Amino acid sequence: MASRLFASVLDIATPGKFPRAQKWVWRRVYNLLSLFWTDADWRFMNYGYLPEGEPFPLKPEDEPERVFIGLYQQAVAGLPVEGARVLEVGSGRGGGSRYIARYYSPSSVTGMDYSPDTVRRARRLNDDTPGLSFENGDAEAMPFGDESFDIIVNIESSHCYGDVPAFGREVARVLKPGGWFTFADMRPKNQLTALDEHLAVPGLELVERRDISARVLAALDAAEARKSERINRSWGMKRFMSEFSGSKGSMLYKGLKNGSVVYVARRYRKL
Repeated sequence: MASRLFASVLDIATPGKFPRAQKWVWRRVYNLLSLFWTDADWRFMNYGYLPEGEPFPLKPEDEPERVFIGLYQQAVAGLPVEGARVLEVGSGRGGGSRYIARYYSPSSVTGMDYSPDTVRRARRLNDDTPGLSFENGDAEAMPFGDESFDIIVNIESSHCYGDVPAFGREVARVLKPGGWFTFADMRPKNQLTALDEHLAVPGLELVERRDISARVLAALDAAEARKSERINRSWGMKRFMSEFSGSKGSMLYKGLKNGSVVYVARRYRKL
């Protein structure tokens, strides 16, 4: 039953299929999750990324979140973050914005999310981090002035948007010339061409494109035990949460494994 319910939610929320309903559905899903998943030690809601080779450095207190932090580490590694004004669009519970603020010495980090309940929770969970703030806002009509940020980060959020081209235009508007836009998200394989077309807006130059599906799957496997322990305590939503979180056997996990769903990373530079 829960799998059929989740499949129905995914059908409604497929990018571009029902744009008016799509944002409404995702906003309420994330508001519900914000109320349901109240653990203070969960600052992330992404699938994660487990790089090959030598592990990147983390403080001991951040080790439990390593696989989820990995998506942010790969997103900003090598970018000129020190002293930069950073915006994360779709910041969720705020763990990614907190990681960037604590490890990369930006001048400021602003996390923006469409869900007011999620913004309130992010503020509570991350109020120990200087230079970090959270705002409620729409990715398709951002509440910021032109050329306000040096770096824009967007991680596992764009699949919720009703109008991805409008999001791309907003990124180009609020990003300073020479600034960077770093993006990661999943799509059905047959929607990858459309995704690249949607983000090919005037003023943004595509610099790097990668398929990171294998490393996301590795992260899902590494996080399985911890997620399962938490999901098993949610008797009323256990199956739905298993599907939503990408647990083994879920529709999304199977899609990533068989290649029908692809997780991509992109970097763009503002001309």
